[in-house]
This record gives sequence, C-alpha cells and structure tokens, in this order.
Amino acid sequence: MTGHGYRALLRQREFAGLYAGFTLLAGAGTLSGFALGALVRERTGSPFLTAVSMYGSSFAAVLGALTLMSLADGARPRRTLVALHLLALAATAAQAVPGLPLAGRFGLLLVVGFFQALGTGTRMGLLAEIVPPEGYAAARSLMNVTAGGAAVLGFALGGALLTVLSPYRLLGAAAGLTALATAAVAATVRERSVRPPRWPGLRETWRGNVELLGRPGRRALLLNLWVPNGLVVGCEALFLPYAPGTAGTLLAASSAGMLAGDLLVGRLLDAARRARLAFGLRLLLAGPFLLLAARPPVWAAALAVGVAGVGFAATLPLQERLLALTPAAGRGQVQGVESAGRIAWQGVGAALAGALAQWVEVRWAIGALAAASLLVTVLSRPAVVREGRTAGAERAVGVSGAATAGGA
Repeated sequence: MTGHGYRALLRQREFAGLYAGFTLLAGAGTLSGFALGALVRERTGSPFLTAVSMYGSSFAAVLGALTLMSLADGARPRRTLVALHLLALAATAAQAVPGLPLAGRFGLLLVVGFFQALGTGTRMGLLAEIVPPEGYAAARSLMNVTAGGAAVLGFALGGALLTVLSPYRLLGAAAGLTALATAAVAATVRERSVRPPRWPGLRETWRGNVELLGRPGRRALLLNLWVPNGLVVGCEALFLPYAPGTAGTLLAASSAGMLAGDLLVGRLLDAARRARLAFGLRLLLAGPFLLLAARPPVWAAALAVGVAGVGFAATLPLQERLLALTPAAGRGQVQGVESAGRIAWQGVGAALAGALAQWVEVRWAIGALAAASLLVTVLSRPAVVREGRTAGAERAVGVSGAATAGGA
C-alpha cells in the first residue's frame, strides 16, 4: 500500500474533493432516510410503508440502470455528477416541507432512485481515472469505510435528534449536507475528456448491459453482490418495528460493523487474501441475524448486528474481480449497473421484509430473510469460484502476452 495508502490518496486534491462530496452525501442520505422512515411510521403505523420509505427508492434504480448508464462513461462526467448532486439537493429540500403529502414524498424517492445508479457509476468512473490502478482498492476501501462511519453518525445522531427535533428539521439538515457535498465536488474535481467518443443513450446502455450480463460467471458475481446484501438490508429495514425505541442503536451497530470490516479487509489485506475470505464474509453477513428471532436483549442484538456488518466487506473483493473483467472504456457503466442492482435488491429486500412482517412476527421475518441470504450465498458459490478461476487465467494470459510483446 506504500504510496497508495489513505494518506497518499487524501493528498490528491481531486480525490479529496470527490471523497468529501461522497462523505457528505452519505451522511445526508442516512439522516434523510431515518427521518423519513420515522415520519412514515408515525403517520401510517405500517411496517411495509416504513421499510419502503427507507429503501424504496432502490426500485427506480433498476430503470435508471437500464436507460441511463451509458452517460456514466460520457465525455463530461464532472458536469453529470454535479447536476445529479443538485437534483438530490432539490429533492431533499422538498422532503423537508411539512405539508407535502405521502404520495409526493414517495414520488420524490422514485425520482432520486432513478438517477442514483447513474451518480454512483459516474463517481466510480471518475475515481478509476483519478487514482492509479494500484490505488483503486485502497480508494474504494476508504470510501466504504467513510460510508459506514457516516451511517453510524447519521443513525446515532438521527435517533438522538428526533427526540428534540421534528423529522422535517432533520430533513432540512440533510439538505444542508447535500449542498456542501455539491460545493466540494464542483470546487475540486476537474472535467475529463479522455473517454472514447461515443453517443451515450438508450441503445448504448442496452449494448453495454447485454455485454455485461452475457457471461454466466459474471452473472453469478453480480448475484452475489446483489441478493445476499439486499436480503440483509431487508432485515435492517425492520429495525424500527422490531425495536422502536432502540432502532437507531441497531442501525448504528450495523454501520459500525461495516466500517470495521471495510477498514480491516480493504486496508490490511492484499487482494489474494480478500478473495479467499469473500465466501466466509458472506456467511458472516447473514448468520448473526438468525439470533434476532430469539428476541435477545438490546446489547446482544446490537452485538450480533455489528458482527454481521463486518460481512458487508465481502463486496470489495467481488467488486475487484468484476473490475478486472471490465474494459476501461466501460468501467463507469459496469460499476453503475452493479451499484443499481445492489441498491435495487436493497429495495426488494425491504419490500419483502415489510410484506412478510404483515403476516408473521417481525422477529420471524428477520430470521427468514437471513436464512434466505445464507442459502443464496451457498448455492451460488460454485459459479463464483469458476468465474474467479477464469478471470485469473485471463489475467495470466494478458500478463504473459504483455511480457512477450515487451520482449519482442
């Protein structure tokens, strides 16, 4: 990691600005999601609508990935990212209006979700151009750690502030953080035009998506990046009805575990060790949630959820493998599709959790989703292993070819 550790990355002005914008936006999203979930629960008392209000924007991300993602590799990614920040700012500010009906609030969620995957793809495409290839894993790790830290602070502060502030004022604070995020990106990240000339649009988006999903092993990688995470997020979406008075504690514990996992796995382990630990981390992600079905004390539930949060670090080696299989010209779109699928499955998991909790006790719904996550991880492992071997063989051939060309 020498020369490409966290400190070295933060000394790069563009990365520091991109990172600051991401950090502020992550904190704003956590605050606004928690405040909106509390608001919907107060108005409706419905576990389903509460879960959907916190994660429902994920559904629209799929439509955005199917229609917009080629824009992530367009000629002006900085302008695209700043425009998407401004859109998020407008939507969050509108959510802070007390008289807005619930239908309007859910409509805004869908609009933001529609563009969310494009924002992630554009940001990650810029990241791959700003940092050298050998620093990419450290950069993603730092951003994941920061997302976890922002979520910890957001959920902890959100739970505390809701005792003295209304959800509307909390949404106003989230809008302020979004404005700062926009300013940070606009002031530091420069425009880039090194990408190949092409006309982004629906046809180009479909072409890239078909190419991405045309390989069975790659589909298995995406399945592992999407489904186990989404089902566990569904468990988390039930924290408010599971423990109304301590939901903030459970959410903060999960985020703290995620932060610790990304820090340990991304900073202290090399790529080979990360790849070997991916399957075990996936099992760790869901296993501890089975304990919540027994209704343990709050401290024990928080400990279990925190340990499970470490398992989210399995995403990093799988993302590295996916990036290694992706041509440089399509990195933004591929990472955007991966992000969109992961976000969408968070929405699916939240909806499944809320619907199931309408029929059975919340604790049993959490246990069922955790068991389903474990099942998907185990059943998809053979295909993921095969894809890893294929990717390793292709990289070896590429290195050999490069060496031969160099020798010639």
